[in-house]
Amino acid sequence: MAPLMEQEGVYKVAVIGSGNWGSVATKIIASNTIKQSVFHDDVRMWVFEETLPTGEKLSETINKNHENCKYLPGIYLGSNVVADPDLENTVKDADMLVFVTPHLYIKGICKRLAGKIKPEAKAISLIKGMEVKKEGSCMISKLITEVLGINCCVLMGANIANEIAEEKLSEATIGYREDQEVANRWLQLFATPYFLVSIVEDIEGVELCGTLKNVVALAAGLVDGLEMGHNTKAAIMRIGFKEMRAFSQLLFPSVKDSTFFESCGVADLIATCFGGRNRKVAEAFARNRGKRSFNELEEGVLQGQKLQGVLTAQELFEVLIDRGWEDQFPFFITVHKICTMQFPPRSILQCSSSVHNSTQLEF
Repeated sequence: MAPLMEQEGVYKVAVIGSGNWGSVATKIIASNTIKQSVFHDDVRMWVFEETLPTGEKLSETINKNHENCKYLPGIYLGSNVVADPDLENTVKDADMLVFVTPHLYIKGICKRLAGKIKPEAKAISLIKGMEVKKEGSCMISKLITEVLGINCCVLMGANIANEIAEEKLSEATIGYREDQEVANRWLQLFATPYFLVSIVEDIEGVELCGTLKNVVALAAGLVDGLEMGHNTKAAIMRIGFKEMRAFSQLLFPSVKDSTFFESCGVADLIATCFGGRNRKVAEAFARNRGKRSFNELEEGVLQGQKLQGVLTAQELFEVLIDRGWEDQFPFFITVHKICTMQFPPRSILQCSSSVHNSTQLEF
């Protein structure tokens, strides 16, 4: 016999995260839950509580004004969004859990939630990153599944949050493993006339595209900061794209070539290399000739938002060294060493020249 919630045709949705992208995702979800009887109207959103300069609590202002004034000002989230600073209360009774936090926090969040969610709940990760452990790398979706014991899909794509918030046409890709019915439910929750969503049975490929493109975007930002122009930037993106594909298929041979031509692949790479926060901070780093650290620039340039690419480059570097693959990925190695101030920003150009002039690797 089906669970009561499924008999009633109502799924409760909870969003874990309330930053820029988390708020946009909540806006999309809230607009769909209120229109479709299969979902419970209210969307509960976990807010890491902050006190605003006015003295008000962030969660209180969201519930009063239906707007995240710090991370997504000027955008109406929906009257059915309930901001909750209590993580466990946010997910209580939820059937669908949407994870959208900086990836360095996800393990701690999952440990807090272990044993406190519905056993039949489903999850989806909008988080771009990986966890590196001594025994090897672990994708965020796998971490969520292992710690919480639930099915976890992923959603990645050319998704610059502010543009989606303004309902400009955008695309995304849902990656799933085996259970297409669950993937279709996520599609139903996210798809709108301005946010077009497709599904592919390649969870590792979709997630790695979303993760690795941030490293390439750092390189694109360095080129912008060095004022090398569009031709150089295109070359950098192509080389980075090749290493993305090679690394993904080396780590997971099941990753499909076709996935790289979905929104999560080449489209996300293009969008992030021209408009994302990693590109923006890397440009500032190059303009400062590498004399101010990424941590320092993140604080000033992003004003509270988190930079994903530098940590991903570090984790990627650790995987390459651990597996003895560093000679196969000179581009990724160089980006990491620039980020850690071992190499100057201009090294990205020398690396690209050497990659082009060396024997071409078969990716």
